[in-house]
Amino acid sequence: MSRLCVARLMDIQDSKMTAMLVVGDGSFPYIDVEGAQVAVGEIGSHLVIRQGDIQIVALVVRAHQQLLPAQGRSGADKAEDLIKIGLLDLLPLGELSDNGLFTRGVVHYPTPGAEVHLMRKVELESLYKKYRAKGYELGYLPTMPGVGICLDPSRLFARHLAILGQSGSGKSWSVASILQKAVSTMPNAHIILLDLHGEYVWHEIDGVQRAAFNEEVYRYVDARDLEIPYWLLTYGELVDLLIDRSDPKASTQMAFLREVLLELRRKANRDLEGVHITIDSPVYFDLPELYMAFKRANEQVTDFGKVKGPLFGQFDDFVLKMQARFNDSRYDFLFKPKRRKSSDSLADLLRDFVGMRKPVRQIIVVDFSSVPFDVRPTVSAQIGRLAFEFNYWNPRSREFPILLMCEEAHAYIPRAGDSQYEGTKRSMERIAKEGRKYGVGLAVVSQRPYELSETVLAQCGNFICLRITNPDDQEYIRGLVPDAEAGLVSILSSLGRGEAMAMGEALPLPTRFRFHTPSPTPNSSDIDFYSEWRNGLETLDVDAIVDSWRRQKK
Repeated sequence: MSRLCVARLMDIQDSKMTAMLVVGDGSFPYIDVEGAQVAVGEIGSHLVIRQGDIQIVALVVRAHQQLLPAQGRSGADKAEDLIKIGLLDLLPLGELSDNGLFTRGVVHYPTPGAEVHLMRKVELESLYKKYRAKGYELGYLPTMPGVGICLDPSRLFARHLAILGQSGSGKSWSVASILQKAVSTMPNAHIILLDLHGEYVWHEIDGVQRAAFNEEVYRYVDARDLEIPYWLLTYGELVDLLIDRSDPKASTQMAFLREVLLELRRKANRDLEGVHITIDSPVYFDLPELYMAFKRANEQVTDFGKVKGPLFGQFDDFVLKMQARFNDSRYDFLFKPKRRKSSDSLADLLRDFVGMRKPVRQIIVVDFSSVPFDVRPTVSAQIGRLAFEFNYWNPRSREFPILLMCEEAHAYIPRAGDSQYEGTKRSMERIAKEGRKYGVGLAVVSQRPYELSETVLAQCGNFICLRITNPDDQEYIRGLVPDAEAGLVSILSSLGRGEAMAMGEALPLPTRFRFHTPSPTPNSSDIDFYSEWRNGLETLDVDAIVDSWRRQKK
């Protein structure tokens, strides 16, 4: 028997196998494998089951012990009359051929008594060599750090990606590592990152101002400065922004908005010869004129004030809401654009949006931290729609793929609920369902997968799951991944910071790995309460805080 044989199979089921240790007298020892000390039974480690010509790669999902009566002592009840055995629960992943090629799924099952071996470095490396030539290495095996984990970036981004993990599990580090590696291996990458909390923008590290990405590859854009103007909003997005669907008069307001919006778009763009203007065309229209059309209809009277018009009083709430938004300085970036004042400015906006403005940048970080909460859904919906429409109308979209990465996606692509998020859901779900055809990939990052749109998650072909201990979230993820991999979800609660269980089409087999530390790191580390409360600030400039609050600008 090989010295790397650590157990023998004793129970075999379709998607689960149980093996009993034959080393360590029932304990789980460390064994030297080519100079590395490998822990037998470590959760998430790979083993190979051998019997004749059969070689099956399996993942350890549970390690436990049992106490059994010693041989010939069936009635034993004292500690010295019991023996301890070690048991491993294994999830079979696929078969390994004689030449080291791995294929998913098990066709030829072993029988009880088959040997279970630790894997040597060369065998582990053979599992991942399929994508090694592309050089997209994100991390390494915790059990054998010399084995790098390479993913297929084409499948990772084209088939959509979900990065899930509770707060403090290392999501921001993972995102930074994924994107830093992407731009270093693929110099013509086009990535748009929605940053809700300013974690990827300039911050101080050891007294030096740094960002999560080097200046040569990324451009920071305040969402307000990007100026996605009101006239780019579709009819549906304007409804979400300006009309309360629960209002009994909402249907009348929506019908009138449809009529006036189409008229104003056509009126303002009569010089666009040969262009068929529709209600959703990305062309300029005058917002004050829209307001006045509603106001006139709402106040219309005839016969010297004796007869009220057909729409008199129908738009009270609409007029008040629109006037309040228009007069609120927080919404100036949307309702009072300074640069995007004509249909001709759309091309310049798109160049900024996809990083083509000189100097060209691979990553555009759109900072949402200063955008009012109630308008974030509208702006994120716009960004999602711009990404899709850009490549939908791009005749060379297959040569210019775009990745849209959404941090804290549950905050604006929710599973259900508030109608103000319907526009964003529609935009992101459209990318999830159709983006692959037009070279638009979607990556969603969330600490509450249960609250994230099930349509978006159901379309993700890859999952990078960090530590998740919430039972509802675990159960939700278990229902999303393939049945053969559902058993892996139980591992998520035991992952360390920066460790992940990766499943999906971008890897040859489900893998527990540790991310390489990103350099530079994002601004996401926990605040050190002890140090700050012991040696930190005693006083603050409260007037400056009040001024920033009033100006709504950090």
